[in-house]
Amino acid sequence: MIFDCDGVLVDSEPLSNRILAERLTAIGLPTTVEESMRDFMGRSWATCRALIEQRLGRPLPEDFADGYHEELYEALRRELQPVAGVQAALDAIGVPACVASSGAPEKIRTSLGATGLLERFEGRIFSATEVEHGKPAPDLFLHVAARMGAEPAACVVVEDAPAGAAAGRRAGMDVLGYAELTAPALLEAEGARVFRSMAELPALVTGSAPR
Repeated sequence: MIFDCDGVLVDSEPLSNRILAERLTAIGLPTTVEESMRDFMGRSWATCRALIEQRLGRPLPEDFADGYHEELYEALRRELQPVAGVQAALDAIGVPACVASSGAPEKIRTSLGATGLLERFEGRIFSATEVEHGKPAPDLFLHVAARMGAEPAACVVVEDAPAGAAAGRRAGMDVLGYAELTAPALLEAEGARVFRSMAELPALVTGSAPR
């Protein structure tokens, strides 16, 4: 069982994209929170940076990434909450689980620590910084399967972003798409089985829900 972090375990996407949109707008790239979530959610910072610089037509200011991440980490520690119902879902699932996120290791640990979820996944936390290509490439999920000693076809991925769903599908894994912040059709287009409440997740994982 492989969980994305942002938007699946922790409700960080509105926070991180609010801050990113504000900072992009301030440097001359007007961006709404909705546009930031549409374009950057579920992607690594390296991928986001490349896309931002392409749109800007110039490199980001040297201090942009540090300033963004500093503000983001402060907001995560102060405001972050777990996704509604995720603790109960984790309790009910009862299968080996790990985290595979596009975020940097520090961000993942900060987010899980702020929401009381860190000890659930200690020693089983993986970042896209560990592989050459981030989501939507399958590299991270294949890396996780190898590290966990599992066959990709036996793995279930829980994702909330199309890029993550695409990565899971390309890795040959079963993908469950959490459609709280993402249009269900976008997740379905990437081969995910969509659900809208964490209360639905245990039944989907155990196979008692319709496929």
